[in-house]
Amino acid sequence: MKYRWNLPTPRLLEIRALRERLGIGELAASCLVERGFSDPVAATAHLDPRLRGLSDPYRLPSMRAAVDRLWAARVAGEETVLFGDYDVDGVTSVAILTEVLGSLGWKVVQFLPDRFSEGYGLTRTAAGNCRAANPAATLWLAVDCGTTATGPIAWLREHGVDTVVLDHHQPDGELPAAVALVNPQLGNGEGTELCSAGLAFKLAHAVLKHGRELGADGFDAFDLRPLLDLVALGTIADLVPLRGENRILARAGLERLGNTRRPGIVALKEVAGVNSPVRVEQVGYQLGPRLNAAGRLESAREAFDLVLCGDAAKARRLAEGLDARNRERQAIERTMSDDAIGAVRSRFDPARDYVLVEARLQWHIGVVGIVASRVLREFHRPTLIIGGEGGEWRGSGRSIAGFDLAAALRACDDLLVKHGGHAMAAGVTVLPERVDELRERLNQIARGSLAPDQLVPELRLDGTVALDGLDAGTMAELARMEPFGQGNPAVQVCIAGVRHARPPQRLGKEGRHWKFSVTDGRGTMECVWWGAGDREVPVGEFDLAAVPETSDYGGRSQIRLKLLDWRPRATA
Repeated sequence: MKYRWNLPTPRLLEIRALRERLGIGELAASCLVERGFSDPVAATAHLDPRLRGLSDPYRLPSMRAAVDRLWAARVAGEETVLFGDYDVDGVTSVAILTEVLGSLGWKVVQFLPDRFSEGYGLTRTAAGNCRAANPAATLWLAVDCGTTATGPIAWLREHGVDTVVLDHHQPDGELPAAVALVNPQLGNGEGTELCSAGLAFKLAHAVLKHGRELGADGFDAFDLRPLLDLVALGTIADLVPLRGENRILARAGLERLGNTRRPGIVALKEVAGVNSPVRVEQVGYQLGPRLNAAGRLESAREAFDLVLCGDAAKARRLAEGLDARNRERQAIERTMSDDAIGAVRSRFDPARDYVLVEARLQWHIGVVGIVASRVLREFHRPTLIIGGEGGEWRGSGRSIAGFDLAAALRACDDLLVKHGGHAMAAGVTVLPERVDELRERLNQIARGSLAPDQLVPELRLDGTVALDGLDAGTMAELARMEPFGQGNPAVQVCIAGVRHARPPQRLGKEGRHWKFSVTDGRGTMECVWWGAGDREVPVGEFDLAAVPETSDYGGRSQIRLKLLDWRPRATA
């Protein structure tokens, strides 16, 4: 896929000011300026994120009411249900609160709904099943769900159950009659990018502050920092932007993951082949998918049991079970992705198809979100993949910058049984006979809001650099900008006017990758093009768009380029 290159015009005065104030090189200063950190104080905070930079948890909406109701439950000895979700964010959120509240005097039980029989979030079916299993519980804490659950929360209230909601999903019209609705989307902008694992950590912090103010036993000695490994898992796996507080939590949490003593996480790292230090990519592609595999194919309880497991032998069995589930998930996903991509390609019209909606009887609803991501990467269009059986089908969507998928689905409310989510990811329940109408409506909305160039993936580059400018000192400065991920992408640069210094050679069993060396006359560097397949190798003189990275392959450290795209040498 070719990209729309976006090279910034250097803001020389701001770059020079940062270089002088922070003592950093031109590339690092340029990256900071282009990412909105031209102020030296903000730039320093970005380069050196500290836990003390976290804001007061009571700045989140309804946090005081949530803590007051939880404290009343502790005093009265009420049983409290922690009602979660089946993805990594939901599982880690419930695990965090189980560990904190359970250690500090609350009587807690957990309930993780079944994706297949109970649906997404706090549904009426799930509420009924949970109520039947926990009839004595008079307080529910709904985590990573509940903002749109007006009916189920009203039903719980009728049965004498109070509900506190801790959620980050967008509201949809009427709000539920919860005792407290801790959702940053309802506030003044504070914490709007936090996922539920981050919110659970903030709630734990607020509870701890309250207990210390009251002089309650055990609160002074309780340390929240060991929870950060779980916070990092939920934050990175949920693809929230790694900026602001998320950046603080992810940086500290990745350090914890590297040295975690939790038998469950240790076993998970072993079966996934993850060593220290743990990086964002390893959470996103190795640890997260294995935890998600439980809820995608069966019950998320297996993932929850693993992260809090204290026995090494049991943890190993659970981790191996999740690894097997993940392999099964991968096989299902490959088949569905091939089917969906083939179906789209057979009739794709770039001028007509701004949103892709594919539905098929008996497509596995546990992997529709992953398949939607695959289709989106192939065609760079907002994508909704729907599957299921019987009278109601369920689907999951992924979007591109500039198209708010959750808002678009709200405009299709009359066609849907249920919907919810974020601007970039959402879920739906729909009758199969309304799918064609839904596809047409979404495309009408997209054609009115997306410009044609937004349908070509943008490649945002941080600046142009010569090869001899990518030395060990520069790489050390760029490393301070990690962790890279959603909202804080890896540094991407343009190297202009290069030629091959050594002929290209194929890599991999199927020869799907290329390796070659390039020179710009000032330096020479190895370049790797992963997943190139049968795409054309650059020839003559060309410009590269690449990620500079340090490779430690074979025990030898070297700087190399990971190719993103190339173009013939720009002569203008």
